[in-house]
Amino acid sequence: MIKRLCRQALTCIGLLLAAFPPQAGAQSVSRTVTLVVPYAAGGGTDTVARLIADQMSRTLGQNVVIENVVGAGGTIANERVARSAPDGSSVLINHVALLAAPSLFTNLRYDTEKAFEPVGLVNNAPMLLVGRKSIPGAGPKDFVNWIRTQGVKANFAHGGVGSNSHLCAVMMGNALGFRPTVVAYRGSAPAITDLLAGQIDLLWDQVTNAITQVQSGALHGIAITSRERLEQLKDVPTTAELGMPEVSYTMWHGLYVAKGTPKETVSALNAALRRGVSNPAVLEKLKQLGTLPFPDAEMTPEAHARLFASDLPRVTKLVESSGVKASEAK
Repeated sequence: MIKRLCRQALTCIGLLLAAFPPQAGAQSVSRTVTLVVPYAAGGGTDTVARLIADQMSRTLGQNVVIENVVGAGGTIANERVARSAPDGSSVLINHVALLAAPSLFTNLRYDTEKAFEPVGLVNNAPMLLVGRKSIPGAGPKDFVNWIRTQGVKANFAHGGVGSNSHLCAVMMGNALGFRPTVVAYRGSAPAITDLLAGQIDLLWDQVTNAITQVQSGALHGIAITSRERLEQLKDVPTTAELGMPEVSYTMWHGLYVAKGTPKETVSALNAALRRGVSNPAVLEKLKQLGTLPFPDAEMTPEAHARLFASDLPRVTKLVESSGVKASEAK
């Protein structure tokens, strides 16, 4: 599926490059752009941000610099952009954690639904369930049966309360009939380290982070939330194949600016984003990571706003079903 989508994306490059010529947004974005990443360098979101930053810079005619603003479940970074000048100079890249924050934290100093202007959707990646090598069984079906049998004894690492890794663990527990035991980590990197050491059982992670460990044979690839198997992970079945179609969440990134940013500035940033992800080198790297940009028709600010609005109540229900109580962001 990724290969087919990549071919389709490549056929659109000429049209996209013509539609968004270099310097198209220079007049609308007149300052250096800071792309604020709420997570540590080297993680999946940071990787995607760095892939698009250089290409966006060329289109805007302005420097696009990465700033990793880590802490409080991403809410420090969210607040920084929400309270920034509405001129397009501060841009947030985030994923489901932005939607989960209102259900998780009692002390947010911004309104998630009203504080941002969506700029555009970046990429959409399935979630991949990986397990330690010592889980008994001969393949994914056996591993899922082991998880079902273990129930609460099986522990799921996650990269933070309300993260995709946490919510997918909740989804899987709901599908198999138990509330999963979850163990919080400061991101997926230390969780994968403990998986490799056999100190924890399972992790749902975005495929961009976990794919190399499965390909090398260091971890078991158990299930993936894509509609079809990935070409890069042909032996990993989809959740639907394993009888868990409701475990269907995918990892999408979006860009945001402060509410009140002029429409022409948002349009310039959107054009730079679309030009960036249409670059053949960027497309190839995304493909290697098991992800691709959204189709062009779904990359408008309006399409982004619609997806945000539809996913927000879904994420809220998942957080509620997890049993996690809202607390202060620290």
